[in-house]
Amino acid sequence: MEETRFNTRATNLEVPGTRKFSNQVKKYDDGVDLTLGQSGFDTPEYIREAMIEAINQNKLRYTHNRGLIELREAISQYNRKRFNVTYDAETEIIVTNGGSEAIDSVLRTILEDGDEVIIPCPTYLAYEPITKLQGAKTVLVDTTKTNFVLTKEALADAITPKTKAIIFNYPTNPTGMIPSLEQMKELVDVLKETDIFILTDEIYSDNVYDGEFHSFMEFSEVRNQLFVINGLSKSHAITGGRIGYILAPPLATEHVTKVHLYNSVCVATPSQYGAIAAFTDATGPVILSKMNEAYKERRDFVYKRLKEMGLSVELPKGAFYIFPDISEYNNDSFEFAAELLEAEHLAVVPGKTFSIYGEGHIRLSFACTMEELVDGCKRLERFLSTYRKRS
Repeated sequence: MEETRFNTRATNLEVPGTRKFSNQVKKYDDGVDLTLGQSGFDTPEYIREAMIEAINQNKLRYTHNRGLIELREAISQYNRKRFNVTYDAETEIIVTNGGSEAIDSVLRTILEDGDEVIIPCPTYLAYEPITKLQGAKTVLVDTTKTNFVLTKEALADAITPKTKAIIFNYPTNPTGMIPSLEQMKELVDVLKETDIFILTDEIYSDNVYDGEFHSFMEFSEVRNQLFVINGLSKSHAITGGRIGYILAPPLATEHVTKVHLYNSVCVATPSQYGAIAAFTDATGPVILSKMNEAYKERRDFVYKRLKEMGLSVELPKGAFYIFPDISEYNNDSFEFAAELLEAEHLAVVPGKTFSIYGEGHIRLSFACTMEELVDGCKRLERFLSTYRKRS
């Protein structure tokens, strides 16, 4: 079978650094994996029970392509209560197979060959490959000098006549940073004068430890340009449940639904019933609050330990990740991570995975258990003590 017979856009894709190092560390019996954004907590029991009940009641048939109406109504109510914004359950919400399928379905709906997509960087590893699969071009904007938040000046400079969309991700993976309300207003002031589509990936919006999270959906002046992407994978420790959703204007929802249905028809029915419980069960907020308290404790611990090691690092305000600068040791983050894995059986993610502007950093996940973080930090400190710094 010849390589040339395949779509070159697909063959040019690479396995991301998260999976490369997560897969490699499994060969070590004593390995510590700080790569994936996967919670050390079990999925809450009330969600699991709802999924089991759905199976026992034989609720295993197709649902509406956009998802169960009860789930869409629960999503609408959640966002109305949190952000005082209403999205119609019938015409403005699609339930998707995780946030990943939501991103893919939206980009496949709006992008054509030659379009440009602005992506503030460092950023989540999937945006650029999915954009390129559509024949579009990514315009990467460096935010490393502005505390990992896009400025209105950098945004304005990146816009061209070919700009079709911009992708925001706050709290940001891999840095955990969040813009202030004033910074968001400044970005909206630029974008509202354009017809650029705005994708805001808010998958970590329930995992915020400092400050207040605001959504772009709060700005009515860009609502007709806006796709809000969210889900339960991170907030509810249910990555395998594959529950995501899209909020968008009716016309956009109509077209994205077609792409979504030809891709996956609908989300697994038991997962949808679990999601209804996640949004409606009265014990949920208490459980999520306790989980976030634990994540904050883990964040503070690993931040303190990294500072003690002499690494330059920003304190993340949300998400599960911390992004220390290791450039004084090695500006090749893949080489550094590979040597760390071999020497200490500790897996981290090379910063370059999150665009060229992540180079010289590594990403550590603190979604795991405290025991894993304590052990992982000991290994990293030991490795740094013997590592020869760049001259």
